[in-house]
Amino acid sequence: MFKKISTLSLLGLSFIALSTNDENQNTDNSVEETRLSDIRVTSDFRVETTASEVPASLTVLDSDSLEQAGQQHFQDVLNLVPNINWSGSTSRPRYFQIRGIGERSQYEGAPNPSVGFIIDDMDFTGIGGAATLFDIEHIEVLRGPQGTRYGANALAGLIYVQSKTASTERSHHGRLSVGQDGIASAGFSTTGALGNSQDNAYRFAVHQYQSDGFRHNVFYNRDDSDQKDELSIRGKLHFQMNDHWQSDLSLLMIDQDNGFDVWTPSHDFTTYSNDLGIDAQKAYGASWKNTWSGKHFDVVSITALTDADITYFFDGDWGNNNYWGEYAPYEYALNNDRERRHSTQEFRLLSNPESRLFNGRSDWLVGVYLSRLDENNHSLEASDGLAYRDFASHYQADNIALFGQLDNQLTENTTLSTGLRLEQRKADYGDDNALMLSPKDDMLGGQISLRHQLNQHHNLYASVSRGFKAGGFNLSTTLPDSRRGYDPEYLINYEVGSKAFLFDYRLQLNTAVFYSKRKDMQVSTSFQSDPDDPLTYVYYTGNAAEGENYGVELDALWQASRNLSIHGSLGYLKATYSDYVTIDGDFSGREQAHAPNYTANVGFTYLGDRGFFTRLDYQAVDAFYFSDSHDQRATSKQLLHVKVGYQAPQWALYAWGRNILDERYAVRGFYFGLEPPNYNDTLYTHLGDPQHFGVTFEFDF
Repeated sequence: MFKKISTLSLLGLSFIALSTNDENQNTDNSVEETRLSDIRVTSDFRVETTASEVPASLTVLDSDSLEQAGQQHFQDVLNLVPNINWSGSTSRPRYFQIRGIGERSQYEGAPNPSVGFIIDDMDFTGIGGAATLFDIEHIEVLRGPQGTRYGANALAGLIYVQSKTASTERSHHGRLSVGQDGIASAGFSTTGALGNSQDNAYRFAVHQYQSDGFRHNVFYNRDDSDQKDELSIRGKLHFQMNDHWQSDLSLLMIDQDNGFDVWTPSHDFTTYSNDLGIDAQKAYGASWKNTWSGKHFDVVSITALTDADITYFFDGDWGNNNYWGEYAPYEYALNNDRERRHSTQEFRLLSNPESRLFNGRSDWLVGVYLSRLDENNHSLEASDGLAYRDFASHYQADNIALFGQLDNQLTENTTLSTGLRLEQRKADYGDDNALMLSPKDDMLGGQISLRHQLNQHHNLYASVSRGFKAGGFNLSTTLPDSRRGYDPEYLINYEVGSKAFLFDYRLQLNTAVFYSKRKDMQVSTSFQSDPDDPLTYVYYTGNAAEGENYGVELDALWQASRNLSIHGSLGYLKATYSDYVTIDGDFSGREQAHAPNYTANVGFTYLGDRGFFTRLDYQAVDAFYFSDSHDQRATSKQLLHVKVGYQAPQWALYAWGRNILDERYAVRGFYFGLEPPNYNDTLYTHLGDPQHFGVTFEFDF
């Protein structure tokens, strides 16, 4: 029934979008304050691009949405975006799935993500825990392969986080929050001119968040074993060097000292671990963007560095000897320390009106991208307090890419864009098992898109794009050499869409229909080689299948009146395997993991003339498979979040509730044998946050 209603609603709204024109829209200029505006995006090559001009399925969460619907992390607002999911293998989401494609847990071997994650031009792909929300301007989620712009790390799409910019107009902002389960946070930001300059500016923001984590650990009789302790510091400097040169420096420090005590044999919020888990990440990042505007072309240089130290520790048996009783001693623990250094350099040469081709009808750009990723990993596994596996490895990957794009103005309202990217990845890997590997991949991707402007507020587009993901290798010593490595994966995506501002800019409506074909699909499976040891998972990735992913995406914002806005999004997804047979069975035709058939969100925001505020978000996500190697599923979920308060010119006070229906739902699941004496395969899940409430006070001066 839900699917039928969703399809009919989508068809009706799409018909409105395609049939509405200037003549039948409301042109009453007396309600100027109800008009919506287009958002300038930063994930595109050209800085002047707006969201409605990007020929791709794109959702932009602006600062109002982030502040009204979120509390601390991108995790809080992720369900506002259609066809996106995440896996709870860590205290905060590090791994995302867009349209059913993306990693679900920490890799073994080469870091090779499908979803890119960028913060202020700094590459945090695979360590998305850094996505805190304080002082963020907007988050852009591009769905579908970004083969020209981002290459190998964006097979499924890209998440781009843009923090607030420095301004010469001096202002200060503060935020304080308290809530159930030990939630407490404080943040402060300030911006202004550097010295007496009218052109140069700074911005600084700091935010500290803490919570106990909604678990009770019986062994220690503690309620904070899954605690979160997160500090973020941001800095920005803007320099207008002269009329032709602009320089921007962004700095970021994220210090997350989180616990990780969520897995339990009792399938609830009570844990029994005697070795308390740790999910800690200290990351530093910097990006330096320079833009030179010349007579015949513009030059953009982006230099970025990230440096992260990550510790991931957990109790492998999820219990203690008292809990296991007659089967004790039964003690396992694993610790992984990861040092990650990543540097990138990108140069772009962009045309301006003086250098357009073909009688001034074609913009162009060319560029080069250089990257070096260096990682050291050290894993230590222990049983009964004694180390029995001590493993260290080193990985280094160098990427170089050449890319170009040509935007041809076929008519006054029609633009044909063609992009191409050639990328090479060379890697070197070595570990304690004397495994030495040096894979090398040459990959080619790009896109062709056609954008037609029906009128000044309505764009249609159609695109064909090819994305790619580099190959990699498996580490298990039991695998034959013939299965050691696996090849790159490619994805062809066909998409048509509409982006419109309707009814005198009171309704923003974006729709997209897509079909993707995955070739040489990289599929990760696992099995437990020793039923008595819960840490003896053997991970194997191979080009084991092909797949197809198709569906529909919609997001809408309706400014119903000066005081009331209604928002909503809908994603329908069908993601299946073809020709996929493993030792566990024939999965051909089965849906891919972490690919729910529908994701939906609907809600409203009310801001009265006297300052009273209300926001409501109702979110629904369909059931989905947890893994590619078994048929266990997460049940569907429905979440309701509410925020009410009062906004004065210089301050605001809110009361908020998250998951106020107290829905019990899973964000990750494993199916294996844990419990002695029979070690029967059982589904264990990481439960999402239960119902909780709090208050927030904000002020400006």
